[in-house]
Amino acid sequence: MTPAINLLKKKGISFDVLSYQHDPSHQQFGLEAVEKLNLPAEQVFKTLVLEDADHQLLVAIVPVSQQVNLKLLAKAAKVKKVQMAPQQKVENTTGYILGGVSPLGQKKRLNTYVHQSADSFDVMYVSAGKRGLEIALAPKDLCSLLNASLADF
Repeated sequence: MTPAINLLKKKGISFDVLSYQHDPSHQQFGLEAVEKLNLPAEQVFKTLVLEDADHQLLVAIVPVSQQVNLKLLAKAAKVKKVQMAPQQKVENTTGYILGGVSPLGQKKRLNTYVHQSADSFDVMYVSAGKRGLEIALAPKDLCSLLNASLADF
């Protein structure tokens, strides 16, 4: 059990857990999930933690096959600029290790932005909070739980 799975159970949200054997030498965690679970890359989303110019953290949930456009994300978040947050800050704030950061069940609730492409799917996949563990759920449920904004970034 992870905090993400516990949160979904507590809230009564419908979801599935998929697991695979994580290869420690594989550094593209989201793409590893795509390969090992045989999932469409556009439906598997990575959770990125970024910080703005004031060092405030925010979360971007984007397809694993894409990069975040930092300027568009900053515009969606209504800040001047964003950059990737330092690893230690990410892990301390979320309670998860890199490669296993779930958007759900983080220690501190952060403003969250979900790539608008998620809205075109019935199911999306995000980290369950541990490398080798994914959660399948409806994008509307994820956005609702996180009070997240859909945006193009």
